[in-house]
Amino acid sequence: MISIMLVDDHPVIGEGSKLIIEKEDDMEVTIADSPGKAIDILKEEDFTIMLFDLRMDGMNGIELTKQVRSMGKMSPILIYTGHDVGPYFNTLMEAGVTGFISKTASREELIQAIRYGVEEKAIVPVSLLEQLRKVEARVQETQKNSVEQANEVSISSKEQDILTEVAKGKSNKEIAEAFFKSPRTIEYNLTEIFKKLRVKTRAEAVLKSKQLGVITEDIK
Repeated sequence: MISIMLVDDHPVIGEGSKLIIEKEDDMEVTIADSPGKAIDILKEEDFTIMLFDLRMDGMNGIELTKQVRSMGKMSPILIYTGHDVGPYFNTLMEAGVTGFISKTASREELIQAIRYGVEEKAIVPVSLLEQLRKVEARVQETQKNSVEQANEVSISSKEQDILTEVAKGKSNKEIAEAFFKSPRTIEYNLTEIFKKLRVKTRAEAVLKSKQLGVITEDIK
C-alpha cells in the first residue's frame, strides 16, 4: 500500500484530492490541514510519499520541507500547488523537494506523478526545463568567452536567482518576499555576492554579472 500524506490548508481541495487519489486500490491518503498538524503526525508515522501545498498560513511548503527533512524523514516530497514554482525552483530543490505537480493536472497526471515520486523519479514542467536549459547555455557561454574570469567567481544558483531579481529593479524586501526569506538574509546574501564579484553597488553587480554571463542581458 502506498501511504500518502497530503498537506493543504484548504479543506475542500484536500478532501477532493483524497477522493481522487484513493480511487487507486493501492493508495491511501492522510490529510493534514496545516503544517503544524503534519509535523505532529510525522512524529508518530512514516509515509511512502508526501504532497505539500506551496503557500499555506503559518509555514509555507519550503519551510515545511526543511522542517520535515530535519526530522530525518527522507520519503519523497512533491509540491502540489496551483502557483508557478519557477521563481522558487532552486530554493525548493535545496530544501529537499523531489518533484512538482499542479493542482490543475488531470487525475491521470496526478497519479502518475505520485507513482514516479515513489520510484524516485520526477516529472518536471517544460517551463522549468527551459529555464534549466537557459542556465546551462549561459554557463557554457561564460566558459567559452570568459574562462579566466569565470574561474575566479563562484556564484551559486541561489545567488544567481537573487542577482536576476536585482537586475529587474526589485528591492531587498520584494526579493525576500519572492524567496520566502527575511530582508536581512537577502542583505547578507548581497554582501557576499558583492565580495565575490568585487563590486560595491547593485548596479555594478548587475553589470559584472552580465559580463560574466551569470545573468542574461535581456532581463527586464
